[in-house]
Amino acid sequence: MTDSPASPASPSPLADPHLVFDPAPDTAPRDIVVLGSTGSIGTQAIDLVLRNPTRFRVTALSAAGGRVALLAEQAHRLRVRTVAVAREDVVPALREALAEQYGPGEALPEILAGPDAATEVAGRGDCHTVLNGITGSIGLAPTLAALRAGRTLALANKESLIVGGPLVKAIAKPGQIIPVDSEHAALFQALAAGTRADVRKLVVTASGGPFRGRTKADLADVTVEDALAHPTWAMGPVITINSATLVNKGLEVIEAHLLYDIPFDRIEVVVHPQSYVHSMVEYVDGSSILQATPPDMRGPIAIGLGWPERIPDAAPAFDWSKASSWEFFPLDNDAFPSVGLARHVGELAGTAPAVFNAANEECVDAFLKGALPFNGIMETVTRVVEEHGTPGSGTSLTVADVLEAETWARARARELTLTDKAAAEARA
Repeated sequence: MTDSPASPASPSPLADPHLVFDPAPDTAPRDIVVLGSTGSIGTQAIDLVLRNPTRFRVTALSAAGGRVALLAEQAHRLRVRTVAVAREDVVPALREALAEQYGPGEALPEILAGPDAATEVAGRGDCHTVLNGITGSIGLAPTLAALRAGRTLALANKESLIVGGPLVKAIAKPGQIIPVDSEHAALFQALAAGTRADVRKLVVTASGGPFRGRTKADLADVTVEDALAHPTWAMGPVITINSATLVNKGLEVIEAHLLYDIPFDRIEVVVHPQSYVHSMVEYVDGSSILQATPPDMRGPIAIGLGWPERIPDAAPAFDWSKASSWEFFPLDNDAFPSVGLARHVGELAGTAPAVFNAANEECVDAFLKGALPFNGIMETVTRVVEEHGTPGSGTSLTVADVLEAETWARARARELTLTDKAAAEARA
């Protein structure tokens, strides 16, 4: 790892704590659109909004459509103008759920439905901030729509930046993206302590997940239940499995590179089981500036929604009168090869990150269904990445390129999974 400082010649057009992208000065509660409102990020964001009604007002919600009763309840409590669902088949159930929430004579919100509904709601209206809490690369189109519409983007959907990095960076204005991942919100705040030219390296922390300290051989027979038992964070199943394989950390390394224009060889991952320190920035004078809170996503969400202001009591603080121990360990790259593979695809650029992410999503789904062993996730993803090579690299990336690469990667991952499963059954 080199100690040379970052070049000041090309500052990142994305997240920069020294810049504030303000599409409209706040003279009233800040209008927010929440994408993925019934998921983990969305529900915590809504809790934050309801506790701060003079600061925030939600104007629209979007969700996949699997929890229509919760979506209807959110819409009523927040008095939103628009509700969007990806699944058109749930619209009758959503209308019924809304009718149960709203009283006689109350106007129901507008309903948008279909695979492009979240994109439509992200790109229209006069909101200040769009919180993208969608899981997976389907968040790319809403991310692009929000940026084109000139909104501040509170980005929890790391996949949209990872798979469409050049596309996002081409249209994002300075300060327009505020990261919501706990690690990148931490880096965002720590970077405010100095200039980009004085940064020696970024240090991204990882809890180590439920399998910290286990060897690759130890992981061969772990179950879905084992992998879903995260020691410090409560998240959805896909993100939880990604945390168990440390794919999530690999994605965060790519995201840090894209957000802050720091070379991959100066982005380090360190295991910190307590999840108190969310990430660190080491400066050229030897100082390390870290951001620390008890594990709670409401803090990063508050940064994403409220920056440059801080929201009082957004999340719990430490009780410094009580003793505690904070530990740090090096990453075991043999047991968890995902971070190294993520660096590789990040350096390849082009459609390689999209292939990595799409293949991983398919393999996680197969693991959750019992069709793939835990170690088989990264083994299969690695094979898909190797077969893909480097097509689509360079600066001419398009949305069509990303979608084509993802489609191929998903299909190839499914083929390999089925082939490996059949071979295993034959041996048994």
